[in-house]
Amino acid sequence: MLVREKKARPKPWPEHKQQIGRRWMVPFQAIDWVWDWLAYGLSRWAFLEVLEYASSLSVLVAVIFYYAESGDRKKQKHYQAWQVINTAQGKGGSGGRIEALQELNADHEPLVGVDASGAFLQGIRLHKANLLRCDLSSADLRMSDLSNANLDNAEFVSANLRVANLHGASFRDADLTGADFNGADLGHADLSGANLENADLRNAVLNAVRYGGASSMKGANVYGVREAPEGFVKWALGRGAISAGVGGVE
Repeated sequence: MLVREKKARPKPWPEHKQQIGRRWMVPFQAIDWVWDWLAYGLSRWAFLEVLEYASSLSVLVAVIFYYAESGDRKKQKHYQAWQVINTAQGKGGSGGRIEALQELNADHEPLVGVDASGAFLQGIRLHKANLLRCDLSSADLRMSDLSNANLDNAEFVSANLRVANLHGASFRDADLTGADFNGADLGHADLSGANLENADLRNAVLNAVRYGGASSMKGANVYGVREAPEGFVKWALGRGAISAGVGGVE
């Protein structure tokens, strides 16, 4: 808001002229004297003060409307993100889905049932995401962060999860057939009821992993698993898993 001060009444021209030291400055001082009178007159015009208050009020109203419509802007942002995800469905590459999914998750939007099968999502960050019943089959999720995510009943058939952060994620009843977990962090993850047939668990971190009731371990490769619970490897081999390094079965 502008601060308006009422100006003092200018001196009459004869009096003002007497204070001019040099004759050649008289025309310039005359112009300045005219502007002083104009400023003096405007400073006493109440209409300008009203305009200043109106201008300040319009700014306040704009701020109020900005915050009042923030919910609608967020809905529009989410709608556009879902458009990106749905338009790219069934296609390879990212198609803007990494940014769209991360944006929705950052706003705590559930991603239940999202279909990003075959998508290139390497390095995506979806910490604590709700991806219940999602389809990420054949997706490239290398070095991604799905820690503490809800991945129950999800489809990860042939997905690439190498070196992914899956710490604390829940894969209850998920289909992990042929998924590549080589070097992934599955510490404290829940694999109860999950189908791990032909999954690659080589070098995966399995500290405190919950695995009871896994529906299938047939062909799962548990070679070099790290920090696995006591008895896990024996349990897995007894259910059809294998332990094969680069050179073949250990």
